[in-house]
Amino acid sequence: MSNSHSDTPIEIAYELAAERYASIGIDVASVLAKLKTIPISVHCWQGDDVGGFEHNAEELGGGIAVTGNYPGKASNVDELRRDVEQAFSLLPGRHRLNLHAIYGEFLTPTDRNEVGPEHFQGWIDWAKEQQVGLDFNPSFFSHDNAADGFTLSHPNADIRNFWIEHGIRSREIGEAFGVALNNPCVTNFWVPDGFKDMPADRTAPRERLAASLDKIFTKEVSPNHNLDAVECKLFGIGSESCVVGSHEFYLGYAMSRKKLLCLDAGHFHPTEVISDKISSVLMYLPEVLLHVSRGVRWDSDHVVTYSDELQAIAQEIVRGDYLNRVHIGLDFFDASINRVAAWVIGTRNMIKALLTAMLEPTDQLKQLELEGDYTSRLALMEELKFMPFSAVWDYYCLSSGVPVGAEWLKDVKQYESQVLLHRSQKTEKV
Repeated sequence: MSNSHSDTPIEIAYELAAERYASIGIDVASVLAKLKTIPISVHCWQGDDVGGFEHNAEELGGGIAVTGNYPGKASNVDELRRDVEQAFSLLPGRHRLNLHAIYGEFLTPTDRNEVGPEHFQGWIDWAKEQQVGLDFNPSFFSHDNAADGFTLSHPNADIRNFWIEHGIRSREIGEAFGVALNNPCVTNFWVPDGFKDMPADRTAPRERLAASLDKIFTKEVSPNHNLDAVECKLFGIGSESCVVGSHEFYLGYAMSRKKLLCLDAGHFHPTEVISDKISSVLMYLPEVLLHVSRGVRWDSDHVVTYSDELQAIAQEIVRGDYLNRVHIGLDFFDASINRVAAWVIGTRNMIKALLTAMLEPTDQLKQLELEGDYTSRLALMEELKFMPFSAVWDYYCLSSGVPVGAEWLKDVKQYESQVLLHRSQKTEKV
């Protein structure tokens, strides 16, 4: 410890914390260096309430519901990019942006089966400037051809083929991202198809879904450019009784077709958690995608807080040595609060949870468990909760050049007064 008169209180606290962690075998400097290499895929749709920028956009469908009317919603691509840049400026580390197909730059009306890389060239150029990676999602919702709740499993072949073409083109966009940025894009397929009431036939829709996906994935794409993921769900609005793409369906599909399985924290029973699934799934799949969210009683996609489950997710990733096998993405949307703040709160909490997990003496905990000393394991786990984690976090933010503690909120409030509120007033006048 230097005890230099030039040291700030944050630096002094960090040095003391580092000594505490060193006493249990943790090299804090190495942890922070590793943490900087872990990107979080931040979802674009928090910025405009999942509206997108299509011409003649449909109302939200597919079981998606966004509540609230906080001023300043992004209404075009430039506004959304500016908001994302503001959020990224308040996050330590370098992260990714996750786009849906409805967020292209459509100069003329373009249907989902016509979307292509050319509609996302602006995003590619932006990502190069920002030095961030891009991820992608086809949009199987909010469209006339999804109005009855079915897309890739639709009994009408013409509608199925429309969505199959959309899926094919979405993979082409993901591949184009990977090639242009020299960074693999994760293209995630979430399909909301399902029945509101009890179906008479669950088999046929699942056979149609599997066949449609097989057609979409026919073309071999280098994993250096694009990684395909499939996302399961228990139920949704309008699909309360049966979701065609259930957990069991997609687990089997991912294993048999060698795809990533996407585990969304809000897509299971309220008492079921994805932290318990990570190690099981990774026994059989090389990689998984996570959509970290916060459900309140149902799949409500609340802003991620520093909850027990968030910590458990991070602990499973770190304790299992899965950092190179898990792609961490966020998925929430709240229109009742400042949208930029929502990004910052949720993403900083995800990074905090990873840091906390990485500051554990994992080998010691595992050894105690192996020896059957569950008393010592529990005692140590509890004592770890009171280690000076916050001092390390504050220093990580300081050394990364981003605000410490709640200071970031001043930046967001200033951005709100200078940009968001004027944007809202302009929209109201129109």
